[in-house]
Amino acid sequence: MSTMNPGFDPKEISKLKQELKASGKSFQLIPEEENSDEFVNFYFIGMFEGKEVIYDAALYTLRLHHASEVYELAEHEAAKKFPNFSGIRYEEDENGNLMPLSSEEEEIGWFITEMIMEIEEEESVKVQEFIDIDTNHDYGIGLDAALNVEYIDEKVIAKFIKEFNDDTIQLDETMYAFQSEEEDV
Repeated sequence: MSTMNPGFDPKEISKLKQELKASGKSFQLIPEEENSDEFVNFYFIGMFEGKEVIYDAALYTLRLHHASEVYELAEHEAAKKFPNFSGIRYEEDENGNLMPLSSEEEEIGWFITEMIMEIEEEESVKVQEFIDIDTNHDYGIGLDAALNVEYIDEKVIAKFIKEFNDDTIQLDETMYAFQSEEEDV
């Protein structure tokens, strides 16, 4: 049994090339519920150590990356304050409606919200554009990247792939902090 990574297999690469040619795009979206205008998971073909390979890429906005870092820090603070905290789990009733949280979960939720507001106000979390490469990925090479763009669309993805493959991508090293957007009620 071969333990070869299928993202390095020339047959797999050729198949993806044909699919990309038929679609007229330089990438193939991976259908996922998480895909949005701030996060997209896709495959593209690039070079690695002189050979073609399939990249399994996750591209997201810097704003989303910041929100994720802030939430992670807020959860960490909640875990320090509430020894039994292991995450808030929302459950649905038989009609698909969210069931009420326990009083402790409610208290933890409010604490996390307050921590997020405090972290954002103090701008204690700052992020910058980045690209992380994972050569131990199960399919091709994993690539995570955050860009300081308002949203991720096909034009942003195509530009990213072209610049990545041409080795002309220039990441903004500025450190950014974001505020949560107030939702109109």
